Amino acid sequence: MADDAKGIGTGLAIGAVDRAEEKDRPLWEDIRLLGRVLGDTVRAQEGEATFELVERIRQTSLRFHRDEDAAARGELQTTLDALSRESSLQIIRAFSYFSHLANIAEDQHRQRRSRAHAQALSEPREGTLARTIALCKEAGIGRGDLERFFAEAEISPVLTAHPTEVRRKSTIDREMEVARLLKERDNPALTPDERADLDEDMRRAVLTLWQTAILRSTRLRVVDEVINALSYYDDTFLGELPRLYAGLEDALKREGLGESELPAFLRMGSWIGGDRDGNPFVTAEVLREALHLQSRKALSHHIDALEALSAELPLDERLVGVSDEVRALADASPERSAFRQNEPYRRALAHVHARLCATARALGHPDLCRTPAAEAAEPYASVDAFGADLDAIKRSLEANGSGALARGRLRMLRRAVSVFGFHLATIDLRQNSDVHERTIAELFAVARPEIDYLALSEADRVALLVEELKTPRPLFSPHVTYSEKTAGELAIVREAAAARARYGEAALRHYVISKADSVSDVLEVAVLLKEAGLLRPVEGVLDLDIVPLFETIGDLQASARIMAELFSVFEYRALLETRGRTQEVMLGYSDSNKDGGFLTSNWELYKAEIALVRVFRETGLRLRLFHGRGGTVGRGGGPSYQAILAQPGGAVQGSIRITEQGEVIAAKYATPELGRRNLEIIASATMEASLLHGDDPAPRDAYLKVMEDLSARAFGAYRALVYETPGFQDYFWESTVIGEIANLNIGSRPASRTNSRAIEDLRAIPWVFGWAQSRLMLPGWYGFGAAVEGFLAEDPQRMETLQAMHREWPFFQALLSNMDMVLAKSNIAIASRYASLVSDQELARRIFPMLREEWRRSIDLLLAITGQKTLLETNPLLARSIRNRFPYLDPLNHLQVELLRRHRAGDEERRVRQGIHMTINGVAAGLRNSG
Repeated sequence: MADDAKGIGTGLAIGAVDRAEEKDRPLWEDIRLLGRVLGDTVRAQEGEATFELVERIRQTSLRFHRDEDAAARGELQTTLDALSRESSLQIIRAFSYFSHLANIAEDQHRQRRSRAHAQALSEPREGTLARTIALCKEAGIGRGDLERFFAEAEISPVLTAHPTEVRRKSTIDREMEVARLLKERDNPALTPDERADLDEDMRRAVLTLWQTAILRSTRLRVVDEVINALSYYDDTFLGELPRLYAGLEDALKREGLGESELPAFLRMGSWIGGDRDGNPFVTAEVLREALHLQSRKALSHHIDALEALSAELPLDERLVGVSDEVRALADASPERSAFRQNEPYRRALAHVHARLCATARALGHPDLCRTPAAEAAEPYASVDAFGADLDAIKRSLEANGSGALARGRLRMLRRAVSVFGFHLATIDLRQNSDVHERTIAELFAVARPEIDYLALSEADRVALLVEELKTPRPLFSPHVTYSEKTAGELAIVREAAAARARYGEAALRHYVISKADSVSDVLEVAVLLKEAGLLRPVEGVLDLDIVPLFETIGDLQASARIMAELFSVFEYRALLETRGRTQEVMLGYSDSNKDGGFLTSNWELYKAEIALVRVFRETGLRLRLFHGRGGTVGRGGGPSYQAILAQPGGAVQGSIRITEQGEVIAAKYATPELGRRNLEIIASATMEASLLHGDDPAPRDAYLKVMEDLSARAFGAYRALVYETPGFQDYFWESTVIGEIANLNIGSRPASRTNSRAIEDLRAIPWVFGWAQSRLMLPGWYGFGAAVEGFLAEDPQRMETLQAMHREWPFFQALLSNMDMVLAKSNIAIASRYASLVSDQELARRIFPMLREEWRRSIDLLLAITGQKTLLETNPLLARSIRNRFPYLDPLNHLQVELLRRHRAGDEERRVRQGIHMTINGVAAGLRNSG
């Protein structure tokens, strides 16, 4: 066998090293290592014949892509078509695992390059806080400006239960072990024996991966999704968020831009356990369990950190001073050992520890620390009281010459307490406006039978709801049996009130309304909150932010008008005074894309932000935008830094929340280094957008008019295809794996909101995921080519305007950059094979040429505007990564098509269905941001 065939990843690495810059050589060496280990594992576990088969398929696919050998494609197809069911599964597993391992190598290389930049004292890179601080200083932004910014800022990544992450937690854990071992191998001080031990550990990790089932055998429960999300706190958030704060505070101090500690402006959020929209499994009991699990994670961290801190502070009062505050804590301590009598800091911490353990017991976690002292201690009434004791210890250390000790573990713990509290992350409630409407209607039907709420006009509904908001009397009667739906909705808001009392106000702060399209949609939620005491008319207090979510194109276009009408309601406007005069608005990327296509969705989102900024300025209120971005470009994904900076002027204002969804959570936060980098990107981009960008929505007014023209043309092309082409719905369901995705155990909610096959009712996640699997990526580009072609047909000189827009306007740059990446990942030849699955081939022959023509047109015009000769010309590393993945993706796509064909022909054999699901996993891994 040739040297090139010694491992699954070897050929890729050798071919790439010749072309790559020297700085990327370690990446290809890592890929070669992992490929070789995987290949050896396949040989040892499945036999020489299976290994040889994997290698033959790999080399044939490589030959086709690298050498453009036309004969290789036919040879590849013949080989794959002849595979038995069992051989197909082994091939799928091998190529899927290679994609996962290649992802790990790429992530580690990004971290390696970051360290190299830091070691070389390079100029701070884009998206780092160091660069942002330097830019602020250059712009003349002073300490006062920054203090005001941080005092009002609110930045929150929100982890959501919209999983396209098809890997099991067990698989992710093993992959994180591989990542750790790769990082350790970079240590130049390793001895030969130590390196050999690491390599042996690597072989064990890959072997465990190979012997672990990739897919889940049962559908996830909501609680399982909570547990999966909590793993990212152990590995990333609990450690890296405090370090980020510390690094930022130190950097500001060095530059003379700050002295004091920053407020907790960057916190974590979650929808997992609170998002009920279309998910019948999210109940009050599930919300209670989610908060319980989150609280356990936070308290466990704080208890462990306290114990470690106590071990680090055996300070003797005969050698160091002690404040009266700390002495009082020490005197109240249960620690009575003679060995500790001269160690006031340890005794003080023993007192704090006992009270924290008592708090854990009171919150339902008695097993976190079993000490007699905890049973006798008084629980903390609030997290602020806990933080105050830690602050007292800090002040004493600083006042008595031990400031360096206060900057160590104590500093990290104090920050963790201020950010995570006893609740860990703020859980949002979310429900569809239709459910609220029916719930309110039933409450009125019981309390005021003369009112038929559903028959009322919008004006009459608003008047009735406002009347109800003025009275403290509830609509609910304990003597009436309500429908299961209404009882469930009331139980949720009551549980939210109980949770805030139990864990603190930060545990639940937002109520998101899906499909919000009227003022009454917001006021209905206000009335429901009043039923649980979360809105108190006598005091004029609202405890939760009510957040309308505008999702469709029509909703986005109406959003500013609806908010203006809402603010004209005196009673609601008065309630905002108790919410810091701040109103949060959520914008939906996924459904607007499915509704109007990529270009129109992005433009209508942008216009909605411009209009909202205007309305908020006129009313003197502060806008906080919540961006419902998904992982893929078709759902608002793409690089976070560019996305935030591409917002129109005045839209960020120091406050932004962004959903983190599906496999993107693992891609961004699976390791501490990755997590820290992505948290830093969000923070730095928000600072720059708020402090350094002007208020103009675009460099020139003419650009807005051009985008309006392009959007109208793109919308027409997209709607004509998706909603007006006869048979397109059938084409979509049969030419993608959408039906099979619906049965994949990737989440707790159904793929559609109803039992309908209509595209309108389909969730945006499977819509995008299905097109990604077939390598067409339609939601990320369709309509662009037709729009630009029509625009230029009226005047070819307009190309100069489009090119200027790309040079000067961050919004247009980000739009084209994201489309560039999506088109580079598409493959029209592979997509054509999925078209062959359509039972009505006459339909396929009508629709697929339309798709192919628009695909080619979009690429050609994208290149013309950007001045590139090839896709991703300005991002060669990503271009190489994608190009080198294709030989490993093509066999998976080919086998997926063949297995789909068998399955749909009636082959119900378990291995066929299993093979389909495994190919879905492998293709998703190879594409990375697929859903």
